[in-house]
Amino acid sequence: MDLKDIKAIIDLMKKNSITEFELERQDSKIRLKRGLNGGAVPIQQADEPFPTQPVALPPISGQPAVPAPTSVSNGEIEIKSPMIGTFYRSPSPEAAPYIEIGGEVGLDTVVCIIEAMKVMNEIKAEVKGAITQVLVENGKPVEFGQPLFKVRPN
Repeated sequence: MDLKDIKAIIDLMKKNSITEFELERQDSKIRLKRGLNGGAVPIQQADEPFPTQPVALPPISGQPAVPAPTSVSNGEIEIKSPMIGTFYRSPSPEAAPYIEIGGEVGLDTVVCIIEAMKVMNEIKAEVKGAITQVLVENGKPVEFGQPLFKVRPN
């Protein structure tokens, strides 16, 4: 697990008000705790079959919770993924997509779901305008900060 993955887990913990997280794989185990004051508590690592070193993490309060929508060269705005996970355009396989190309969105309009660690996270547009492009295929993995949609602002 690299630092990028750990930062994504921290962002997920902050967004969902999770105070403790533990992940165990065949070759490693990581445990993260958030303090009540929102600051980071040092990582505790279990005995592992190979030597490891603790990873110094920035305080959670210093991490952006969601990448801000950014403008691209033609005046459109990109809605970006706030986490690592799997992108879904609709709430269930048989349901219609949350939004189609040409559809109008507002600040609180849900545009998709990103599944991260078996948790379904609704992603809001956080911008007003019309969807001009869907940049990710349904069911595909996405990275933190990856553009998901392009929006023509109103």
